[in-house]
Amino acid sequence: MSTLDGKKIAFISVRGVEQPELTEPWQAVQEAGGQPVLISDKPGTITALKGDWDRGDDFPVDLTLDDADPDDFDALVLPGGTLNADEVRQSEKAQAFVRAFMEAGKPVAPICHGAWVLVEIDAVRGRRMTSTGAISTDLKNAGADWVDEEFVSDGNLLTSRNPDDLPAFNEGIVKAFAEA
Repeated sequence: MSTLDGKKIAFISVRGVEQPELTEPWQAVQEAGGQPVLISDKPGTITALKGDWDRGDDFPVDLTLDDADPDDFDALVLPGGTLNADEVRQSEKAQAFVRAFMEAGKPVAPICHGAWVLVEIDAVRGRRMTSTGAISTDLKNAGADWVDEEFVSDGNLLTSRNPDDLPAFNEGIVKAFAEA
C-alpha cells in the first residue's frame, strides 16, 4: 500500500456534498497516513446528502476558502453531489484555489459532479477524463476527451464517475498522491 505520511490533502466541499464521495476518499487518505482537511466557503459544519435528497451527516469545516492556502497542500479532492458541485463551481474563491493546483501540476481528483469547477476555470481542454454522465456534455463542450470508465488518470488529473467507482478512485488517488 502507498503511504501518504506527511501529506496534507485538501477536500473542498459545501452543503449538499455526496456523503460517500467525501467520507470514503477521506478514510482512504487517513488510512494511508495522510492528513485530510475539509475546506468550505464558511466556518462551522456542512451537511452532506445521501443521493440527491436524503439528509446525511454534518461534518466540521477545518478551514474556509478565505483562510486556506493551496501552497500548504499536496493534493486536492473534489467530491461531487449536484448541489455541492454547483455551488463550488460558481465560487470565485473555489475556482482560484482549484486553478492554483492545476497550474502547479499538483494532483486534482474530482469524482462525479466534482469536475464541474474545472469547466469554469477552462482546465479540461485536451484532457482525458470521466465523470457522471450528467455532466459529460459539459466536459466535452469544454474540450475534454470524456470516456466512460471507472477511473481515469491523465497527468495530475484523476477522475471517477460516481460512488460505485469509489474503490478504484480511492486506490488510484492514494497511489498518485504518494507518487506526487
